[in-house]
Amino acid sequence: MDKPASVKKIIDAVTDAAAGRDGPNPTPGAPSSRPPTASESAEPQPPLLLKPDQRPPAPVAATGRSTGAPADVRAQTGEYLTTAQGARLPDSDHSLRAGPRGPVLLQDHHLREKITHFDHERIPERVVHARGAAAHGVFRGYGTAAAVSKAAFLGEGVQTPVFVRFSTVLGSRGSADTVRDTRGFATKFYTCEGVFDLVGNNIPVFFIQDAIKFPDVIHAGKPHPDREIPQAQSAHDTFWDFVSLHTEATHHTIWNMSDRAIPRSLRMMEGFGIHTFRLVNADGASTLVKFHWKPKAGVHSLVWEEAQLIGGMDPDFHRRDLADAIEAGNFPQWELGIQAFPDTPEQTFEGIDLLDPTKIVPEELAPVQPIGLLTLNANPVNYFAETEQVAFHPGHLVPGIDITDDPLLAGRLFSYLDTQITRLGGPNFAQIPINRTHAPVNDMLRDGFHQDAVHGGVAPYKPNSLDGGCPFFAGTGDRAFVEFPTPVAAAAKVREAPASFADHFGQPRLFWLSLSPVEREHVIAAYTFELSKVYEQAIKERVLGVLARIDAELCQEVAAGLGLPAPRGGAEAFAEVAPSPALSQLGRRWPATGRVVGIVTGADSDPGVVRRIREAAHGAGLLPLIIAPTGAPLAEDLAVQRTFAATRSIEFDALLVADAPAPGADDRGARDARHGAVAGGQPTLDSRIVLLVNEAYRHAKPIAGLADARALWAVAGVDPQAPGVFSESDGVDAVSALAEQLRTHRVWERFPAAAG
Repeated sequence: MDKPASVKKIIDAVTDAAAGRDGPNPTPGAPSSRPPTASESAEPQPPLLLKPDQRPPAPVAATGRSTGAPADVRAQTGEYLTTAQGARLPDSDHSLRAGPRGPVLLQDHHLREKITHFDHERIPERVVHARGAAAHGVFRGYGTAAAVSKAAFLGEGVQTPVFVRFSTVLGSRGSADTVRDTRGFATKFYTCEGVFDLVGNNIPVFFIQDAIKFPDVIHAGKPHPDREIPQAQSAHDTFWDFVSLHTEATHHTIWNMSDRAIPRSLRMMEGFGIHTFRLVNADGASTLVKFHWKPKAGVHSLVWEEAQLIGGMDPDFHRRDLADAIEAGNFPQWELGIQAFPDTPEQTFEGIDLLDPTKIVPEELAPVQPIGLLTLNANPVNYFAETEQVAFHPGHLVPGIDITDDPLLAGRLFSYLDTQITRLGGPNFAQIPINRTHAPVNDMLRDGFHQDAVHGGVAPYKPNSLDGGCPFFAGTGDRAFVEFPTPVAAAAKVREAPASFADHFGQPRLFWLSLSPVEREHVIAAYTFELSKVYEQAIKERVLGVLARIDAELCQEVAAGLGLPAPRGGAEAFAEVAPSPALSQLGRRWPATGRVVGIVTGADSDPGVVRRIREAAHGAGLLPLIIAPTGAPLAEDLAVQRTFAATRSIEFDALLVADAPAPGADDRGARDARHGAVAGGQPTLDSRIVLLVNEAYRHAKPIAGLADARALWAVAGVDPQAPGVFSESDGVDAVSALAEQLRTHRVWERFPAAAG
């Protein structure tokens, strides 16, 4: 099927963008496509063009037809302020009154229109996944899935526009990004055969095995209904009360207590389809699969103190990082892969029930086979129109991809569709620009709220003769979506789960044993922190009883942190499992491209040295940000991105200290409470930079210092002989050392670990 010309233009633009940009990467963050002037413009100006990093939804009609219109056809036009009907307005600062001091007149149509629209600007936020960030991109099929799926978008070299939304689960739209939580990873493929939505998470298992429990787990995880606290957190009584009683949640819970729940960046998260899906090839043969997204930048996480600091310093950290990376040309990429399993009547693999969404299949048993590459390379133009209104649904399928009898998936197939009808104001949400398919639509669905299509014909029913029989049913050679004829066994109607769903502790133990010692330390700390926030002692004791069935050391260490006795339990109760090294985030090396390096400078730093450092960082694919006492440029071509007063170590993956700066004018307690935050500070050094270096060192980030900077080491508590601390005489060498060290994300050797 040929692609509409408008869609082809978008794919070409996406492909060109993905190929890279000329010259050094820009420093991201410009709010507009044109710098403003100091005074308000007196001459009428047309609306600004989009920023280079932005792209709107494809200009296709509500019925999927190519419009041939420019990409910004839906943007505002004209130099003058108008009403919604296009009438030009001379004033929008004053209501119409009976004299300057008289009453406001009801006839003021502009006032009524403006206020009425404002009063209705909000729609219900999502009950879950309310806080999100998104981007446009392109998916390129490798062709390696041809043996198992006839889906056209998976064909070799086929490029498909996509829109991807990342989200947290529990928090409201206004919550922070770096809370401990599961993240959504939802991808909308605008394929030539219709929309395919892969709606997944960054954790491969769910809290529950059956959709009927979904309201329970979300009610338990949400803020307490009497006080509406705590926001976007699981560290409270109702959550732990539920998961300690409903032990099928144990596997997801231990993932949630691991570093996976606090990713360094959305572009450094794995994604999982969670459920087992069915792929069907051109011959009609069926294969069961699990979908995986593997980030090209590697899977990395924050440490808990960083996550807490970021919550106050920059609660928009993840969405800012994603948008900035795209604007800077550091396009995030993931490979889509599948684990493939024979479609047997039992639907199990190596003893693992493939229909149980609380179970994984270790990659050592079923390797992930890459089938395509996702590149995100354009930011949305409007958050509400795109990121907020995008509507995903696991039932948006294309020929070659079908569902299985996973009981959780069955409920999601109902719930997602049902939710959109209320949230997006009716059944026509698929006609919102970001949701529109790029394939022709002739669905015989009519009318309803927000109907944007203007349907022709007089016979929206089948069969008909008045419309010439149109639309016709697709035949076997017309790429119709046909459900796979899965045999259904004779059975009685029951409310129960299969016996294979009953093991709630074997896979949590598998996860625990697969982690490195430092990752186990973080899990222990997370359980201890979360349970310390629980009020009821009985709930803490109950959770310890659950942990005792996973691992004795885990249980004992958490119990010690809570000041409680560990329940008695013997190793004979533990499941016999083989560790899966693929579950650990450590032990591999990844590209350092797109990592953020802070360059610390002082009032007297040599611009030539800083310039060479910045150029070397760009050459290594890093994003350098200059940190200085004030926002004044170091030179005409050396803008300052961060000041001592407005930065913190959490913004950077590594630090390069070009100078040991003297205290700034605002380095005093009444002006900045960080003054003197590190004991033993020297009056000759700015205390904010001492704290910056101290935090980066404690968080195991690589640090480099030039000769003039090493006075900071002792004051900031840095061991100059420690791994990942580089003392260089040349800035280019320092950049090279940092880039190489960043390939492991952190200097893990600085974290001594006792667990394991």
